[in-house]
Amino acid sequence: MRDNPPRPRRRPPPPPTPAHATGHDDEQEPRLYTPAEAAALLRVPESWLRRRAGRRQVPCTFLGKHLRFSAADLAALIAASAEPATGRRTHRRTHRRRHPPAPT
Repeated sequence: MRDNPPRPRRRPPPPPTPAHATGHDDEQEPRLYTPAEAAALLRVPESWLRRRAGRRQVPCTFLGKHLRFSAADLAALIAASAEPATGRRTHRRTHRRRHPPAPT
């Protein structure tokens, strides 16, 4: 039997650093948000976002059965929901109660 010298151990390469952690965005690595992450960014309930996406009322991406939102999807949702300022808001007129007729 020959004695084999021990081989040096190789370290696995470090995992790729996400673009949002490095402070720069690569066009090659698009960021997709889960419904929970997207709802937190938009500050809306996750259930509202999922319901709208299920009805295809908001831009979204389905990866198989998994729902995801790109930064462009979120930007389009914000732009579509923006309302221009209309000036001073007027109050609705309330109906005056009519008094029942006086007995004669």
